Parts: sequence; structure tokens; C-alpha cells
Amino acid sequence: MRLKKNIIKSLFSKKRPANSGSGDFDIDKILNAKDPKGINACIISLDDRICQLCKWGNELSTLSAGQRSFFYIQELEREVNNGGFKQFYFNSSGNYAHEVIDSLNLIGAHKTADIVKKANDQFPNGKVPKDRDQRQQLISQVERDAEKVWEDLDNEFYKYDDDLNSLNFIFIKRRIEDFR
Repeated sequence: MRLKKNIIKSLFSKKRPANSGSGDFDIDKILNAKDPKGINACIISLDDRICQLCKWGNELSTLSAGQRSFFYIQELEREVNNGGFKQFYFNSSGNYAHEVIDSLNLIGAHKTADIVKKANDQFPNGKVPKDRDQRQQLISQVERDAEKVWEDLDNEFYKYDDDLNSLNFIFIKRRIEDFR
């Protein structure tokens, strides 16, 4: 998805507070988006900014609770859309397999939360290890049975019964102080 230069320019027009990183960024401009294309572009820009703030997940403690929830959901979307649930679990995004369910429920994406729960349930006792090496070893043990389930859940996810961008947008508006 290509972002038009004028949209990006309008997002980076005001100085951020010192705790929100370097450069210019104006969350209020994001909240003024009205059309779905504008909302999508704003969500992408905010995702880029939050990834920079937490050094692409390596420093999540630098984020507010709302920003972390947003980050978890974006990680899920990025990975599932790029390679399905198997890729989500294989990569570092799988570290947040349980947190993303809470985050999805927090924004009102209950159908998507249920999809992720069913995907998590393919691990023994529904417990997805936080440790990536341990999780990757488990994937190799469960993938024979889980692969078909994950593929079906990928397809269910791609239907987007929950409009994640719109729900995130509403969440950001409700929790604006978490994003300043």
C-alpha cells in the first residue's frame, strides 16, 4: 500500500513531546482522518512510529499500555497477512500470542480474538511459549496436526469480520493520552 506524500507530510507537522521519540509527529492529525483510505494510512503511519519507539519490539517497556496493545495487533496482522499463523508463531511476534487476544478483546475485535485463541489451542494445553526457540521446537512437533487448522484459521482471519483498522482507530481516540 503506497502512502501519498501529502498524507505523510500532514502527519509529521508538529513537534512531539520528548518522551515520544525524535522528529515531528502529530497524533491529532491522525485522529482527523475521515475516510477509510485516510484511516488506513494513518494506522500505518502510527504503526511505523510505535515500532520506532519500541525499537521494533525490543523495548516494549518504552510504550504505554495502549501503544503495546496496538503493537501486538499490528504484529499479528503483519505476520498472518504475510505468511499465516505458522509465521506468526515462528517469528518474534509469537512472543505475544496470548497478549494479542487481550488486545483484540480490548478494542472490540472479539471474532478475531476467537480466531487467535483457536490458533493458540494447537499448542499443548493452549500455551504458546514466550521463548522463541522453545516455541519453534514445539511448532515442529505440532505442525503436522496444526497446519490444516492454522490454514483454515488464516482464511477465516483474511475475511476481516472485525475491521481492525477502524476498531484500532476508535481505540486510539478513546485512549488518546496513551498515544501522545
